[in-house]
Amino acid sequence: MNENIERLIQFISRVIKGKEDVIRYAVVTLLARGHLLIEDVPGVGKTTLAFSLAKAIDCEFQRIQCTSDLLPSDIIGVNVYNPETREFEFKQGPLFANIVLVDEINRTSPKTQSALLEAMNERRVSVERRTFQLPQPFMVIATQNPVEYYGTFPLPESQLDRFMMHVKIGYPEYEFEVDALREMRELDEIEGFGHVLKKEDVLLMQEEVKAVNVDRDIIDYILRIVDRTRNHNNIRLGISTRGAQFLLKSSQALAYVKGRDYVIPDDVKELSPMVFGHRIILKTRTYISDADELIREIVGGIRVPV
Repeated sequence: MNENIERLIQFISRVIKGKEDVIRYAVVTLLARGHLLIEDVPGVGKTTLAFSLAKAIDCEFQRIQCTSDLLPSDIIGVNVYNPETREFEFKQGPLFANIVLVDEINRTSPKTQSALLEAMNERRVSVERRTFQLPQPFMVIATQNPVEYYGTFPLPESQLDRFMMHVKIGYPEYEFEVDALREMRELDEIEGFGHVLKKEDVLLMQEEVKAVNVDRDIIDYILRIVDRTRNHNNIRLGISTRGAQFLLKSSQALAYVKGRDYVIPDDVKELSPMVFGHRIILKTRTYISDADELIREIVGGIRVPV
């Protein structure tokens, strides 16, 4: 494993106990210039994961708590009149940070949810004919409650498609939960940990990830998986081209995290459920209720390139 990556994962593991896979996927998403969607019940460490990641790489962190009355201007910013200059000045919202935690994104209205689209896709925002670039690196980590929770607005397909990966943290195992209860670290305590990397290190690693070699057979393998989702009897909406691109980019990042400069089929197989699971829409829930499980079944039925 890359030495910088190992230090980064160890830093976050001091706070998030027993969830190294989830931490690794968060790091992979960051290095692949993607955004992460975490769906789980409250209180399992979603906020702490985002804050710890930002702290570890010495980046600015902002948290947006979504509510039903949250407006797009509350997250993007607003023009404010300055009586001294007699001009309007743009006051940046919390979206102008390196790591932005959008907490309980499905508790706010679709209008506010859609305000994130341009920022997530193009890393810039437009306000009254003016365009503002967002800081780099830039990553949105959004959390959402399970859809059956009261007072939620399910994310539309166009919004879900902007998230590179969708993961679930889950409850910790017993021994790790014992450690969590004993230590009970607060965010201000994590603030005192210092950092293990700088922004410049992250930007450099992101460029190195882009240089990870992808053989033509790997691309064909990804496209065969994509094609199977588009023609599956139990899938109403298959994987888009953006989804295929995200799987390729995240596979490069995973290979880099594991210390390789080339992608292997196991990288694609490991990430397919997290990258594709939230993008498909099932025709019926009588066949299979878990989209991630269906993706694993599809991938398992496709010949692996050798």
